[in-house]
Amino acid sequence: MLVLSVPNRKHTMSLTVAALYHFTHIDDPETRRDELLSLCRSEDVYGTLILAKEGINGTIAGPASGIENVIGFLNSWPEIDGLEVKYSASSGRAFKRMKVKVKQEIVTMGIPEVDVANDVGTYVDPKDWNELIERDDVLIVDTRNSYEFGVGRFSGAVDPETETFGEFPAWAQDLAETEEEEKPNAVAMYCTGGIRCEKATAYMRELGFDEVYHLKGGILKYLEQVPEEKSLWEGECFVFDERVAVGHGLAEGDYRLCYGCMNPISPDERESSKFEEGVSCSNCFDSLSDYDRDRFRERQKQINLAKSRGESHFEDRARLW
Repeated sequence: MLVLSVPNRKHTMSLTVAALYHFTHIDDPETRRDELLSLCRSEDVYGTLILAKEGINGTIAGPASGIENVIGFLNSWPEIDGLEVKYSASSGRAFKRMKVKVKQEIVTMGIPEVDVANDVGTYVDPKDWNELIERDDVLIVDTRNSYEFGVGRFSGAVDPETETFGEFPAWAQDLAETEEEEKPNAVAMYCTGGIRCEKATAYMRELGFDEVYHLKGGILKYLEQVPEEKSLWEGECFVFDERVAVGHGLAEGDYRLCYGCMNPISPDERESSKFEEGVSCSNCFDSLSDYDRDRFRERQKQINLAKSRGESHFEDRARLW
């Protein structure tokens, strides 16, 4: 793994955030890493990009021109013929450093042999998604984790109750082993940006499900393109940067992170007597030791001091993929 630390610089302009991925075949991702990291550094772009033999995935943020140059560079790779990118804006720096990692999978399911590039479910554009999930014979499956499902979901969706994407295959196998008369006729899958549900559809097809769909561009593209008055989305969408959650039109939402347990917390939860900024919330209050509380309070004190000076504290971090 290569990690690039950068000086703290205060951005006063709106930054462009690009969530991207593409399943393809990259024979030697190691050879791609250094040049990609160098370009991001020169363009003042921050975030995390993951390379693997199965493709590329990540979220980056920076000035519009820098993001455009990085995306253009990736699209110039002969292996990439349809990079999926979701753009949004952030009023402050969404990430504190730039990382390029080489891994076995670009999104960890624990089954790297799943060939997503050659066999996946049917893409459904956001404009056609409502019609699909309103069908009586369709099982709507949220392929994200339970804490994300708790922030927002599509009406009628099923929560597989996973804490990591690596737990999804076991849930899918259980569904595949149910009695034939209890199996859904069709499965519609979705996730934040499209990558997890796309990989999940490939696995579902391996398990024998024929009619499998996934939301192209994920929830982010749906919230960007479908008017709120026609939307079947309920709540906000958790995102893996310092915005925490976004709503319709990709406007920044009302959720914040609890740095005691790194779970998203709503405005109502922040009214709880168990909430202390940077220390605890109702999810983790009873599990924290006095040592942890003292440590987190000191960290929050340093973060507040840094912010008062217009600086970024090194532990004021974002939650990443």
